[in-house]
Order: sequence, then C-alpha cells, then structure tokens
Amino acid sequence: MREILIPIAIVGGIGLLFGCLLAFASIIFKVNKDTRIEMIEEALPGANCGACGYAGCSAYAAAVVEQNAPVSACSVGKDAVAKKIATIMGKEAEKVEPKVARVMCAGKCGIAEDKYEYVGIADCVSAAKLSGGAKTCPNGCLGLGTCISACKFDAIYIKNGIARIDETKCKACGQCLKVCPKGLITFVPVSNKVWVPCNNTEKGADTNKYCKTGCIGCHICEKTCPVEAIKVVDNHAIIDYSKCVSCGLCVDKCPKKLIHKTKAVGVGV
Repeated sequence: MREILIPIAIVGGIGLLFGCLLAFASIIFKVNKDTRIEMIEEALPGANCGACGYAGCSAYAAAVVEQNAPVSACSVGKDAVAKKIATIMGKEAEKVEPKVARVMCAGKCGIAEDKYEYVGIADCVSAAKLSGGAKTCPNGCLGLGTCISACKFDAIYIKNGIARIDETKCKACGQCLKVCPKGLITFVPVSNKVWVPCNNTEKGADTNKYCKTGCIGCHICEKTCPVEAIKVVDNHAIIDYSKCVSCGLCVDKCPKKLIHKTKAVGVGV
C-alpha cells in the first residue's frame, strides 16, 4: 500500500507547489486594466463594425485610453457616444458631422445598357473580373448585392438593378464602401440634400451611348451654382459639401435630370 501512496503524495505535493507558484506569479505580474476602457466599452453601441478604424469596440476603447485615439471616431454612436467617451476621458468632444452612405449610380434597368448577360455567382467582385461586369458603363453599379452582405444594419437593398440605401437605417459604418469593386459608394453629410448619383469618368458622347442619365460633364451645373460648390472633374460633376447650401439650382438646370435633392433623410432615390 505504501508503494502506491508515496508516489501519489509526491505528485500531489509537486502539483500543490506549482499551483502556489502560479498563484504567486499572477499576483506579482498582474497587469491592472484601466477601468476607463471598460467604461468606454459600455458606452459604445457594440456594433463592432470597424468604422472607427479598429478591429472592434473593445480595440477602439483600448486605443482611446492607451493611444489617445479620437473620442469621436464612432460613426454609429455619433455625438451622443462621443460626449460619453469625452466625459470618461475628461476631454471636450468634437462635434460629429452625421453622414450617410449613398450609391453614386443612377443607371437602373432600362436606363443603362448591358454588354452581355451575366450568369454566375451573385457577387459584384466576381462579376467585375469579367471585363468589368455586365454593364457597358465601366463605372456602373453591378447590382449583385455584395454591399448588402457587408451591411450589418440591413440598410441596403437592390431595386431596378442597382443598390439603394435606406438612410434611416444607415449608420455610416463604411463596410459597404470597402467591398464595392467599383468604388461607387461614398459618404455625404446628412444635412446636405443635393447629390450627384454618378461616378462616370467617360466623355459625354460615350456616356450617352450606354446610359440615358449619366453625367456628360456639360458644366451647366457648375456655371449655375451661386456658391461655386459644384465642379466638373474627370467628366462628371462633384459637389463640395463644405460649400453647398442645398439651394437646388443645379437640380433644376441639369439637362440629364441626374442631380437629386432629397426632402428628408429616408430611402434613397
């Protein structure tokens, strides 16, 4: 019996010794987590969308405390969250300009020409590898919904062959911007109601061949704008939202009826 008990006692004693050593080491080398990190995590919406530029809410919270990351980087939480984080950090929060994502393409079915019928994986990235996609316009929305899969807020849908964004659901997280192979989705200030849903860079004569509503770079909107907020760059109109006052004159003068003015934040045109 002793031959069995002695080895058991020895093994048990060694286990107890190592257990004590580990417990002692955990006390000596304990890293105290800054309580502000946990407080910031609780203040964040928990979307883990990565719009702040970090891997998730926990990573962003740690970056604010340990790396002096900006307190207003959470586009989902907007001003309310920025103020909470600023209070925790003892700082003054910068005002967050609310933004919304919009698809810069109006080439819906019957408006934009197709060069072939695409039959394959319902993925814009895959389709774009086949001669740029089915649309003749090299900058047109392919409408296969890759952006839908990326959106965590169910804010994107397909209508008449192009992606649309429900602005009442959009949190400006930026995930759809990252996955669009055409680079058609961009952020615009919520306060600004005028926008140009086109990302065309072709000459007007070519544009007219494959899209009835595409921007032809005629410069009429540029000449009309009283505050010089709209310029034609690379054959299409671009709005400087820091200057635009949403007067709508460019909307009225556009010969292609391309420029839109939304009455309120809601379902995109």
